[in-house]
Amino acid sequence: MTKDAPYRVSQGTSRLWLIGGLIVAAIVAAPIIAIAWIALFPSENIWPHLISTVLPRQILNTALLMLGNGLGVLVIGVSSAWLVTTCRFPGRPIFEWALLLPLAVPAYIVAFVYTDIFEFAGVFQTSLRGLFGWESAQDYLFPNIRSLGGAIFVMSSVLYPYVYLLARATFQEQSVCMLEASRMLGRGPWRTFFTVALPLARPAIVVGLALALMETLADFGTVDFFAVNTLTVGVFNVWLNMGNAGGAAQISLVTLAFVIALLALERIGRRGQRYHHTSTRYRPMPPFELRGLRAAGAFTVCALPIIAGFIIPALVLSRHAIVHFEQSWTPAFFIFARNSIFLAGLAAAGAVTLAVFLAYGRRIAGHTIFGALSRIAMLGYAVPGAVLAIGV
Repeated sequence: MTKDAPYRVSQGTSRLWLIGGLIVAAIVAAPIIAIAWIALFPSENIWPHLISTVLPRQILNTALLMLGNGLGVLVIGVSSAWLVTTCRFPGRPIFEWALLLPLAVPAYIVAFVYTDIFEFAGVFQTSLRGLFGWESAQDYLFPNIRSLGGAIFVMSSVLYPYVYLLARATFQEQSVCMLEASRMLGRGPWRTFFTVALPLARPAIVVGLALALMETLADFGTVDFFAVNTLTVGVFNVWLNMGNAGGAAQISLVTLAFVIALLALERIGRRGQRYHHTSTRYRPMPPFELRGLRAAGAFTVCALPIIAGFIIPALVLSRHAIVHFEQSWTPAFFIFARNSIFLAGLAAAGAVTLAVFLAYGRRIAGHTIFGALSRIAMLGYAVPGAVLAIGV
């Protein structure tokens, strides 16, 4: 099937769309250009000091956080998507939509919840000391939740729906004919998954992974609360605590290098990966009926991410809301709620408007320059907010 040609429009109309795309791209690119200018020509150059002190540790922590979170969201997102798409077990219809719920909870809120549970004075360690008669932290070994490992656990529990949503949509589009052909060639279910279904879903999975890693790179609340010194934390510390915008811009340039690497990963993952059904005998995959231990295992794999990323935080927050109702239900609460709803609605409306404009403009203009401008405009999502704030 050939690619649809762009709609034919007059040269004047095409020029207007091109000017509009140029304006949008310029608005997005202006803060990035400003960051580069401030970093290259700072009023006080602290780059040698950053390199010799905090920057190597920030780069290492950022890389480890992205690596750990990337592995976490891949394992959780792909496995749960495959199970709810291809298998039948108790609770499957509920898991199909419930696995998206953790995306609604901010990562820093989940970080607060698990710190409240697992810190030394939290309910879990307090119960352990009461049960075994321990008196101090020296009497037993317990991992520190406020650490790099804790940040990876929290962010993986919240961000895996990016991979789950796209992987599930791709698995649903795959025809059983391809999987049957694989099995006729002597490949078992697991080998069929790894050699046929997973490679076909790779472009969508890479996009979901890139989105999750962009969120990881942009996060400040979680890593700051867990005392993990990442590049984003470094930007805030140098800018706000030290009052040095030039140093913050220099760290921001390093962060932009991570962003460019993620965008390159996303494009490489999708390069030339467009699959089409060559057979007219398309049939959706009939679900495998799981029973006994297999059904229990599938139920557990799908239930644990929901429990960790949504149910436990919701229960803890509900308890705090009830216990501290009088302190929180004040006129200030309504101001916070109004501002949050207004800001979210305004941002959503602006994002949808610009996205529709760029997508439709790229369709009808059919201009290579407009395609390049739309890719520049997409940097607005990829670049962390702390970095853009420096340029603004």
